[in-house]
Amino acid sequence: MVVQSVEMRKVLKTIARLGPYKATVLIYGESGTGKELVARALHVLGPVPKGPFVTFNCSNLVESLAESQLFGHVRGAFTDARENSLGYFRSASGGTLFLDEIAELPLRLQPKLLRAVEMHELQAVGSAQSYKVDLRLIAATNRDLRTMVKAGQFRDDLYYRLSAAAIMIPPLRHRRDGIGALTLHFIKHYNRLFGKRISFITRQALSVLMAYDWPGNVREFSHAIQSAVMLTDNELLEVAAVPEHIAHTPISTDPNADSPAAASLPDAALAPTPSPEPQSQLLLDDVIKKTLMRSLEETEGNRRRAADLLGISRSTLYRMLARYGLGDAETGRRRTPESGSFGRRI
Repeated sequence: MVVQSVEMRKVLKTIARLGPYKATVLIYGESGTGKELVARALHVLGPVPKGPFVTFNCSNLVESLAESQLFGHVRGAFTDARENSLGYFRSASGGTLFLDEIAELPLRLQPKLLRAVEMHELQAVGSAQSYKVDLRLIAATNRDLRTMVKAGQFRDDLYYRLSAAAIMIPPLRHRRDGIGALTLHFIKHYNRLFGKRISFITRQALSVLMAYDWPGNVREFSHAIQSAVMLTDNELLEVAAVPEHIAHTPISTDPNADSPAAASLPDAALAPTPSPEPQSQLLLDDVIKKTLMRSLEETEGNRRRAADLLGISRSTLYRMLARYGLGDAETGRRRTPESGSFGRRI
């Protein structure tokens, strides 16, 4: 989990408090907010972290087989029951069962789920025998269960049982202060996955990522960065690589200014916004080269101090000096400095 925003730090504290207990937890959150990650965190912090973590999306339940899918069946219970099946509850015994989209659970199954949660006991389809299960149940939904209870679409007794301990995950648009950390995380992830070497992101690109509302939340954000990384062939991720519908998001702040958007990207490269001219990459290289030269002048050739001034390591400084032809990285020959500006490197 990438936890940078104030809202997500609150969620993390709640996870830490509820984790050690075996109590049922209900997780609220829009699609793509990371409900399963929260469930896995609760499992890892729980009393049986080495037990199985079994996940099932209730929207995938087949109406005629729903009871069998959850509670199992014995051979011959119905036409296609050619062998015994444990079902998801018994498969998760000794660990955690995560039921995603719990609001999609058919009404006729809800009393049986309530019994399984309260009594830790269930019956497989076609069997008169009761089975004890020892597990922690975590449920999640992107719907308003209270409204569903009032409409008669969800049992109130099951709702009260599930919601005794609840975690609300805010949508990404309500925790924009964490977008910088997510950007850094996913760029590094897809760099490794696709063999890329992206080290810089323009302020304009970061600004549109901050401005967009992300209706698909972190899942949509991850896919957008994945696409941008695949479309980038050098070290600079520009706004042109961002999916078109996101890149056209209106920006209320000046992308060249030191905005909160820029400040929220820790340890990442906030490169100067590229010029719209065709030679924008050449112009960026020129700016970086001038900045390196100025840093050496201001520190009288002291490379340690020059690296500290730029906020980069000495090894990175050596590589960049060699790359831009500013003297031998070992001997530190100096060139005539000029002025410029520089962003931080990932």
